[in-house]
Amino acid sequence: MTEPAERPEIALPEGAEIDACLRHVPGKRSVYCGTWHGRPAIFRFATPETAEMQAREWREACRIWPVMQGARFRVAEPLAYLPDGRLIVMAQAPGVPLLDHLRQVPIADRGARLAPAAAWLRRYTEVSESWRAAQPEGWLARAERAAAAQPFDRLRRIEAGILDSLHRLAPVIAGTEWRMAICHGDFHANNLLADGPRLTGIDTGGSARMPVARDIARFLMHVARRGMGPSTQTWCGVDAGLRDAFAEAFALTGAERRQVLPFFLGVEALLRVEKPALRPRRIRIAARVYSALGADLASPGPDPLIEGGA
Repeated sequence: MTEPAERPEIALPEGAEIDACLRHVPGKRSVYCGTWHGRPAIFRFATPETAEMQAREWREACRIWPVMQGARFRVAEPLAYLPDGRLIVMAQAPGVPLLDHLRQVPIADRGARLAPAAAWLRRYTEVSESWRAAQPEGWLARAERAAAAQPFDRLRRIEAGILDSLHRLAPVIAGTEWRMAICHGDFHANNLLADGPRLTGIDTGGSARMPVARDIARFLMHVARRGMGPSTQTWCGVDAGLRDAFAEAFALTGAERRQVLPFFLGVEALLRVEKPALRPRRIRIAARVYSALGADLASPGPDPLIEGGA
């Protein structure tokens, strides 16, 4: 736990107590644990600059809560919103981050523990899904800007090939339709808490209407970058078995599997720029994952990703 430079000065209502700081992101938010009328709770303070985003976060938490109350798939319960104090209070969900949980189980068991994440996301998105005209240009522009900031020469060379493939994929996708929904927005394995068979999603502050394949790619690439893929086969740099779990949960079309998802895996690889202080092992894993992704994107083999149809 880390203490922020300045503890928020706010008169908490009766029944609210703050214990310790969990996270402080300068200029954005501070997150504390504590209790709300006797219930374990998470207190999320926003800065003035992020207050509007916090209001959207609260609306989304209230929208999705009635949908995600199942025995297996849930979200954290929204408890209170105090806009004058730029404070959201959420119930503290039981469980441990899924990625941390995976580190405690044999590799052979990880696939079974990871696969339900696909069903969790399907439950989250299915109430708002629709098909809309694909617009890959904006995502491609974001990927280009991020690639320019890559500090490692080795990764920059690999990413140049990925970017070339994205430029070839974008016109194939443009003019078609892709699946849209209100997505989690930052869907990765540590934003799911594992408590036995139950998965509870947290940190939905980035929720927005976007291509569903973007959230899927975020999850797949997050697992791959940390060397946690459980199967012996990879596809576009990520775990092939986990890809299959998402393909089954969403009944992905041929175009989604062969064009849209690979496109967003490339986008995700470029958007998450490695920091100079990252451990050497993480850089080695990134190089391996990105090399495999680039090779599959550029492959002229019997089942090319870019030229196939639905």
